[in-house]
Amino acid sequence: MAFYFTGVRSFPKLWKSNPYLGLGQGHSYVSLFLKDCDGIRNQQKWFSLKTMSPQNTKAMNLLIAKVRYGRKGDEGSNKQVSSESPHMFAAGAAKKRSQMNPSSKDHDLLPVGNIIQLPTKPLNSEEWDKLKEEFKEKANFENWIISQMVKCHSSVDVAKSVLAWVAAKNSGIVGYDLLVKYLSLCVFHKQTSEIIDVYEIMKARYKRLEPAGSTLLIRGLSHTDRWREALLLLEDMRKVITPSKRNYNDCIQGALFHQDVNVAWNLYQELLGHDIVPMLETLKAFFDFGKDIKDDQYSNKLQDILLYLRNNQLYPGESFAHSIKTWFESVPGEQWKGQFTTIQQSGQCLGCGKTLESIHLSSEEYEFLKGKIMNDVIDGGDQYKKTTPQELKRFQNFVKCCPPFDIVIDGLNVAKMFPKARESQVLLDVVSQLAKQNLHVLVLGRKHMLTQNSRWRKDDMEKVQKHASCFFADNISEDDPYLLYATLHSGNHCKFITNDLMRDHKACLPDARTQHLFFKWQQAHQLAITSRHPGSKITFQHILNYDTVVQTTGDSWHVPYDEELVERYSYEVPTRWLCLHRKT
Repeated sequence: MAFYFTGVRSFPKLWKSNPYLGLGQGHSYVSLFLKDCDGIRNQQKWFSLKTMSPQNTKAMNLLIAKVRYGRKGDEGSNKQVSSESPHMFAAGAAKKRSQMNPSSKDHDLLPVGNIIQLPTKPLNSEEWDKLKEEFKEKANFENWIISQMVKCHSSVDVAKSVLAWVAAKNSGIVGYDLLVKYLSLCVFHKQTSEIIDVYEIMKARYKRLEPAGSTLLIRGLSHTDRWREALLLLEDMRKVITPSKRNYNDCIQGALFHQDVNVAWNLYQELLGHDIVPMLETLKAFFDFGKDIKDDQYSNKLQDILLYLRNNQLYPGESFAHSIKTWFESVPGEQWKGQFTTIQQSGQCLGCGKTLESIHLSSEEYEFLKGKIMNDVIDGGDQYKKTTPQELKRFQNFVKCCPPFDIVIDGLNVAKMFPKARESQVLLDVVSQLAKQNLHVLVLGRKHMLTQNSRWRKDDMEKVQKHASCFFADNISEDDPYLLYATLHSGNHCKFITNDLMRDHKACLPDARTQHLFFKWQQAHQLAITSRHPGSKITFQHILNYDTVVQTTGDSWHVPYDEELVERYSYEVPTRWLCLHRKT
C-alpha cells in the first residue's frame, strides 16, 4: 500500500522546517548491537495401604503449628534449603527461586551480530544512498532502518529524513508501512504537530484505517485539542473489530484530561460490556481525577472500581495505591486516613489492628469447587490428563477404600527438591516426619520409583510404604489429577505437598470465580518444603490465614498492591497493603 504526497498537501508544508535533502556532511551516529535469532518390568505391587484411625485433627493441628513456628537451632550448617522466600505464593518468590537455582541456559551468551550505526542527525539523499549500499543484503532497507529507529526511539527529525529520501526517489510516494512507523515515533515523542500532519494525510487518502494505524492516532490525538476525533476513530474501529483496552484507555484518559467525565464513564462501561479487563492506569486515572471532589455518585463509582479489583483478583501498582490513598484522604468531610503496611501471619493488619478475611473456604464454596474440579479437571477429557481411564478408575477405587487422608504427597516432585540428595531418602525423610505426627499420609508416585538404582533404593521405598499408603501410577501418567482428586475427596482438612503450582489446572476452570476459589483453596492447603537436615528434620513454609484481595468493612478498606521493584508472577500475591480507615 502506498500514497503520493503530491496532491494531498504541499511537500514543503508537510515537512515544513526540515529540508533534509540539502543537508551537509555534519552528522553523528549511535552504536546499536543487533543479534540474529531465527533461531515393562517384573510385576510389582503398585499400591499399598497403611491402616489408620480416622483423621487425626489434633496431630494435624500440631503439624501446622510446627509449620508456622520453627524450632530454635534449626540453622545447622548441614541443612539443605530450597527457598528463602517468606511464602511460595508471595510476590517475588519465583524470582528468588530462579536466582537460587539458575538453569544452565541462563549463562549462555547471546550471539552478537553486526554493529549497526544509527544516525543521530538527519541525513541527506547521498548519505542515505551510501548507508543503503553498506547494507545491500537487506531486502527492504527503508523499512528495516526505520524499524530499528522505532526500537531505539530515534529522533523524529532523523526518521523524517528517511521519509523525505524515499519520497524524493519515488516521485513523492511513501509506503503506508513507513508512514505508520514514523507515526509511532511521533507518538512516542509526543510530537503533536507531526501527529496531526500524518493524520490529515491518512484521513485524505483512506476511508478506513487498519487497527495499528488507528491505535497510534487515537493515542496521539487523545491529549490534543482534537481529542474528540480520537473518539471518531474508536467508533470506526468498532465497526470492524472490538477495540483493545489500550484504545479505550487512551480515549478515557483524553476525556478526563479535557474534563468530560461523562464521556469517560460511558467508555468505561462500554469497555466492561465487552468483557475487557481495563488497564490499571485507566482505573488510576479515575481516582486521580476525583481528588478533592465531593460527589457521592462519583465516590460510589470509585468504590465500585475497588470491588471490581476484588472480584477479579487484580492488584494495583504502587503508584495506583498512592492515588487511591490520596483520593480517600481528599474527600471533603469523610475523614479517611491511609497508611502502607503489612499483615501479620495471623491475618491482623499492623496498621489498624483489624483481622482480614480468612483464606479458608466455606463449606458451600468447598463443595462447589470440588464439583468443578472433579468435572473440569479430573473428568474433563484427555486434554486435562495423561493417563488411561482404566488407571484413573483403579485410583478412584483405591481412594474410596481408604479412610480420609491428612496429607497427600506428590512423591516424585518432593523427592527431586534437593538434587544433591538421594531421591528415595528425601521422600523417606518427609514421610517419616509426618508419620511421627500420627497423620494419615498418601504418597503418589510412578512405578519406576520401585526399581532399585542409585537414586531409588528398595529398602528406602519399603520404609515409605510402611509409614504411608502409596499408589504408583504408570510412568507416563501425570500426577496432578491424582493429587487433586485424593486431596479433595479426603475433605477440607486435607493438605497436599508439592512444588507444582497447578497453573495449568487453574486455567482449565471455566470462569474467574472458580479460578479464584481454586487459588484460595490452594493457598490454604498446599505445603511447601523449605529446608531439610539430612536424615530427618524437614521444615515447611507456613500457610497463609488470610485472603489477599481488596476487602472492606464499610469503615475500612484494605488494598493489596504491587511494589514497583518487586517482580510478581501471576500465581503470586502481593505482600504490601494499603490500609484505609475513617478517623473517629
